[in-house]
Parts: sequence; C-alpha cells; structure tokens
Amino acid sequence: MDWLAATPPVVALLVAVLTRNVYWALGAAILLSETLLAALNPAVGLLGSIDRGALVFSDGGNTRILLFCLIIGALIAYLERANAFEAMVSWLSRSGMVKGPRQASFITAFSGVLIFVETNVSLLATGLLGQRLFDKVNLSRARLAYIIDSTCAPVSVLILLNGWGAFILSLLAANGVDKPLAVMAASIPLNAYALLTLGLVFFVVFSNRTFGPMRTADAAVQTQAAPDPIAPASDGSLWAFVLPMVILVGGSIGFMAWTGGGNILAGSGSKSILWAVCLATIVAFLLLVRKAGNPGDLVETGFKGMGDLLPAVSIIFLALALGDSLKALGTGAFIAQLASAMPYNWAIPAVLFVAASITSFTTGTSWGTYGILVPLAIPLGIGADLPLPLVLAAVLGGGVFGDHCSPISDTTIIASLASGCDHLEHVRTQIPHALVAGAGAVVFYLAAGLLS
Repeated sequence: MDWLAATPPVVALLVAVLTRNVYWALGAAILLSETLLAALNPAVGLLGSIDRGALVFSDGGNTRILLFCLIIGALIAYLERANAFEAMVSWLSRSGMVKGPRQASFITAFSGVLIFVETNVSLLATGLLGQRLFDKVNLSRARLAYIIDSTCAPVSVLILLNGWGAFILSLLAANGVDKPLAVMAASIPLNAYALLTLGLVFFVVFSNRTFGPMRTADAAVQTQAAPDPIAPASDGSLWAFVLPMVILVGGSIGFMAWTGGGNILAGSGSKSILWAVCLATIVAFLLLVRKAGNPGDLVETGFKGMGDLLPAVSIIFLALALGDSLKALGTGAFIAQLASAMPYNWAIPAVLFVAASITSFTTGTSWGTYGILVPLAIPLGIGADLPLPLVLAAVLGGGVFGDHCSPISDTTIIASLASGCDHLEHVRTQIPHALVAGAGAVVFYLAAGLLS
C-alpha cells in the first residue's frame, strides 16, 4: 500500500488542471493525505487537516515567512501611497536618455530588473513608464507588454530577495532540505528559462528586432503618428523608493552574513528577510508621516496592503501544511525509492520543467505550481542522485514559462493592462518568444541531466 503515499500530490495536480483553482488542489491534497494517515477515516482526516494547518505556526521559520509576505504588502502600499514607483519611472523618463526605440526599450526593461520586490508592482510601474516612452518612439504596445512580462517575472525568480524567495525557502525547509538557502542560491545559474528569457528580451531591446506576430504589430504602429506622451508626474519622492529598497536589499544581505557568521549562504534566510522588510517598512512609513502627517490613516493603508496579499499568503500557508503532511505520510521516501529505480534518471529535470509548465499554464499561477511540484521534485532529485539545485531550477523555470503562455495567468493579464495592450494580442505575440526560450530550457535540462 506504499503507493498510496504518492496519491496526494498526484490528486493536487489533477484537481489543479481540472478546476484551475490551486486552493482546491492544495486543500484536496491535504485532506487526502490526512485521511490516509487516519487509516482512511475521512472525518478524522478532516480534523487532522485543521490541526495540520495550526501546526504550520509551530515552526518559527514558517511563521516568519508568512509574516514577511504580509508585511511586504504594507511596504508596497506605502510605496504606492508615496508615489515612489511613479517618481522613479518619471525620473528615468526625464533623464534625457531616450533618443530612440533602443533607449526606450532598455529603460523599460532595466526598470523591470530594478523593481524586483513584487512582480505585479514591477509590471504596473514599468508599464506606466513604458507607455510614455513607447508612444514617444512609435513602438507597439504588444512589444511593451512582452518586455515587461518577460523581464519582471524572470527577475523576481532570479533575485530572490522577495516573496518568491521567501516562499521557495519555506518549501525547501518543509520538505527536508538541510541548507535551503544554499540550494536556492545554487539554483539561480541553473534556471535556464529565466536566463534565456532575459537574454532574448535584451536581444530584442538592443537589436530592435522581433519575430512572428509581434513583428506585424510593430509594423502596424510604424505607420501611425506618434501621440503626445503623457507628462510625467512630479508629486512623488524618488527617495521614498530608493531608501526602502536599499534597506530591503542591503539589510537582507547583511543579516544573512550576520546570522551565518560571515557566510551569507549559511545564514538564516527567513530571519534576514523578515528583519529587512520590517526595517524597510518602518522607513517607508516614517517618510510618509513627514508628507501625509496622519499616522492613523497610514496604519490603515498598511493593513489594506497586507489584505491585498492574503490570497498569495493563503497559497503559501496551504503549501506548507501539505509539505508537513506529506512528510508525515512518507511520500518523499516513497518517491525517492521510485526514482532510484528509474532507468532514465537523466530525463527527470526536463520532465519536471515540462510538468511545471503544464501546471502553471492550466492554473495560471506559478506560486501554486511550486506548492504542488516542489514536494515531488525534492525526493525525486534525492532518489535519482541529481543535484537539488538543478531539479529546483527546472520547477521554478517551468512555472514562469507556463505563466508566460497562459491567457488566465494574473501576471499576463496585469502586463496587458499595464501596457495598454489587448490581452489576447499580448498572449499571441509573446508565445513564440516564450517557446524559443522554453525549447532552449528543455535542451539544457536534458543535457544537464546526462552530465549530472
């Protein structure tokens, strides 16, 4: 009956594909796992599921991760209240560096790299900037949507000093990885899709060339007269963006070195990012107090920002509960045993990349994909004697790839809205570019599996 231990993550995957609802998928998997632990008694399994959720908070690392993801919502709300993102993009727009399509595209892409703290915020800020710049130089909104969508998400999963990094750290720890920060850091250069996508974006930027349907969209815009660009806003403070970001990034790195006794990779990731985001949020709050002068109102703004991130925090909470339940069920050990007997272990990284792509495409969420597949990928990698950073990178990259191709992805939809591009046109024009990077990633993971 050991094979029953593998059914909860399989059920999660099936429910996610059929319902396109990651909450149902993770909830069903937790209930099934706890029912199996309760000797197939569903009533006891339901009670066990509730207790399993409560036990998530018994681990200090889990609690810190959930707090981080809530508090970063307050930080984002304060930055938006101070018009900090608008001030940053306006400064770039006023810099006088925009002389043609290449410069306009580069500034937009560079802004996507710079604002890595949260994908949707990055999309909105760079989209607002890009609309002005792209109109000025007669570039299509489809190209703008592609540049911001294919910059912001890959950067967020490469520069992991954000909610993505916190989530991945928690998943690794929940699934028995001894040094989660070191594994996550080592996965960055192996994230083939994210790196290839960024490379392709900057090729488009510097060559000023596109292909497929996007070339047609670009050609159509070239025949139109350029509209007057929107005047940049001037009521925001650039320092309101710079200071909190410096504290967030510098504090995370500094605290990792401190908690690791001088070795960043040996530090506590959950403590470091929580301390850093608390300090950054305090600074953003104080800067706003000087401007708005109503601390009580600003507290309400912070709570509203936290509320906006509750859906994402709920996914993290359910994923952590599922990881703990699967550990108690022995799912990891069973999958590792299966993997050790597989004749083609070298294909596992590529298979994980494709599986993550399909899951993300059908559900429209990378977060949910990671919650479902990381508990599978870790024991598979251990059982097949593959490097854990390699299998982790395959899952992370596959989640972003599926997200880029999915018309129901929240990031794809926000990229369309932020750039002022028709949503279906954005999906249609971006897919050929995403497929090129995706194919390259599959080849990379097949080769890496053979060489491992």
